[in-house]
Amino acid sequence: MDYFVIIAILVFLSALFGYINVRFFKLPNTIGLMLITIVFTLGVFALSYFDDTLLNAEKYIITQIDFKSILLDVMLSFLLFAGALHTNFEQLKVQRGPILLFSTLGVLVSTFLVGTAVFYLLQIFGLEVQYIHCLLFGALISPTDPIAVLGILKKAGVPKKLETKIVGESLFNDGVGVVVFLTIYQFASPSTETITALDVVELFGVEVIGGIILGLLLGWVTYRLMKSIDDYDIEVIITLATVMVGTVIAQKLHLSAPLAMVTAGLVVGNDTLRDSSMSETTETYVDKFWELIDILLNTLLFVLIGMEMLVLTFNINYIIAGLFAIPIILLCRYISLVLPIRIFEKKLDFVPNTNVIMTWGGLRGGISIALALGLSEDMNRDLFLVITYVVVVFSIVVQGLTVGKLVKKLAK
Repeated sequence: MDYFVIIAILVFLSALFGYINVRFFKLPNTIGLMLITIVFTLGVFALSYFDDTLLNAEKYIITQIDFKSILLDVMLSFLLFAGALHTNFEQLKVQRGPILLFSTLGVLVSTFLVGTAVFYLLQIFGLEVQYIHCLLFGALISPTDPIAVLGILKKAGVPKKLETKIVGESLFNDGVGVVVFLTIYQFASPSTETITALDVVELFGVEVIGGIILGLLLGWVTYRLMKSIDDYDIEVIITLATVMVGTVIAQKLHLSAPLAMVTAGLVVGNDTLRDSSMSETTETYVDKFWELIDILLNTLLFVLIGMEMLVLTFNINYIIAGLFAIPIILLCRYISLVLPIRIFEKKLDFVPNTNVIMTWGGLRGGISIALALGLSEDMNRDLFLVITYVVVVFSIVVQGLTVGKLVKKLAK
């Protein structure tokens, strides 16, 4: 079975499950697709007691796909560029202060709070895990997932200024979260080299600041190229080349590709630059093209998340630990947002109960699962993968389905 066949099967399943969801369940696509895929996989498990052909085929597909690499190295760049392209730049500029603190200080505080709390939680279950490995889990679960957030908030009726904070934070904090994860990963990996504080600052600075600078440069070059011509076909291809070539450059220079793509998308999507670089026809085609890319990759991603059940180790203690981790992670997120909100709430006139809504609306998704899959066996990969999966499924299904009602009740 070659890659084309695997992609064809995944697109077929995405189309089939998407049709079933729209026709019968009418849930938000991200939630519906993941739930239907999980039910499908459970059905395949049940069927395997009589005939394991379908189970073996599904297992083969999952083993042939490097979920971590596909999401972090390929899909994420397209999804973040598409998300940033349609984000209100002016609102983002107004809210830049809290967004900056949410996506940096918030992620760091949450990482250490979650890591510490989970370290003691696991001891209660008799699971001896090193503290540094719990910090790794804190780093991978702390960033909110822009892919899950963007898809669900569109239908939740969140006030615009609050939506900008949640979306802006999720666009930037996953890039910061990946850098924090990689930094702690270096400490946790067995190595003969001593890692100093300077090494950490250098890695963090180069990845984050370098990624943003690259994004600004890519966005500016794209803008100049699009301004100099008026041909919507070629201009759409230019935006596609920006994402693909930009991702390759970021990876070669060891810069943060997610942050580079968010920055480039914000520059190209900026209303002022749009007016001078794109005709009305070009704007329509660029927007529709990236909306289609966004929808296609989203459907594939959430089908894959559902299928990742097959790589889990079904240990009852792991699952119970995951259920206990849910309120801990929510509490830690709430605490991590307190200081940034206190600093800016009077100046920027925050929506009532912003902290509660941002805590419940900060969904986890594929990025957390991808990072958990990147753990090595000696970092308790099986344990943290199960806990991450439980948290992500709860986040997308329970939080995703109820955030709209919570907003209507609290944001008055």
